[in-house]
Amino acid sequence: MRRFQLLTGSLALATCLTGSLASTSSYAAITVLDDAQRTVTLEKPAQRIVSLAPHITEMLFEAGAANNIIAVTDYSDYPEAAKKLPSIGNIFALDLERLLSLKPDLVIVWGTGNAKILANKLRSNHITVFESEPHNFEMVATSIERLATLAGTESTGKANAQKFRQRLDNLRKTYQLPAGAAPVSVYYQMIRRPLMTINDTHMVSDSIRLCGGKNVFGQLKELSSTITNEAVLAANPEVIFSSGENIDSMADWKQYPILTAVKKNNFYAVKGDWLNRAGPRILDGTEALCKHLATARSK
Repeated sequence: MRRFQLLTGSLALATCLTGSLASTSSYAAITVLDDAQRTVTLEKPAQRIVSLAPHITEMLFEAGAANNIIAVTDYSDYPEAAKKLPSIGNIFALDLERLLSLKPDLVIVWGTGNAKILANKLRSNHITVFESEPHNFEMVATSIERLATLAGTESTGKANAQKFRQRLDNLRKTYQLPAGAAPVSVYYQMIRRPLMTINDTHMVSDSIRLCGGKNVFGQLKELSSTITNEAVLAANPEVIFSSGENIDSMADWKQYPILTAVKKNNFYAVKGDWLNRAGPRILDGTEALCKHLATARSK
């Protein structure tokens, strides 16, 4: 009888340990896909996160992971609390040695240009990397959710992602084109010198489309391209807008009275941080743009 009791006790202990190990293992299985479609896996929620782009910092705050951020890059100035976080430079002049010394368990990079090289360097140093490069509204929402999963703040991330989607849906309902109405032709002046704009795969073009506009340079091959004055004149947009606080950067176009945008005085500016950062405030920029295009359409 005693031997049976010992065996029973041993089996119970073994079952308990097996269950405990299984529970630990399932907790550790944190896996998401980043925007480069790479699998990102962590053994446990990230407690030491480095953000290498301002839009990433904003999304981490929205994901509820503010307390997990140990460093950011220059210009991570929103929300206000982000200004208090230590900066390790910018993507063009990054203090890699200092970054590695921080021993992060997750680094989130802007998945474009030089950042690809940096991401590979970090991986070679056994640092887990998430590449962030949203190209549309839904990718912003899922980014908030995925980052929340990696940080162990799922409830906050899901709630804020849902708020983002709800506001997006409201904007679509408010500014959708009436049946049979033609979209407003739009030129987005990203930079004046050299003259640069974006194609239809850029996040800003998503905003233009939602607002009932059409990017006149949407078919360009590159995400962002240098163009000429002659190309803008040939496209003859109804609206010219830029990112900034005022329309001064577009004043040069007024020397071309043949442009429809000049004839109708359709020059508008939208705050750059709202439009050019593929983060939660993209909807602030989109709403501002929609109001401008509605005004242009009424002229």
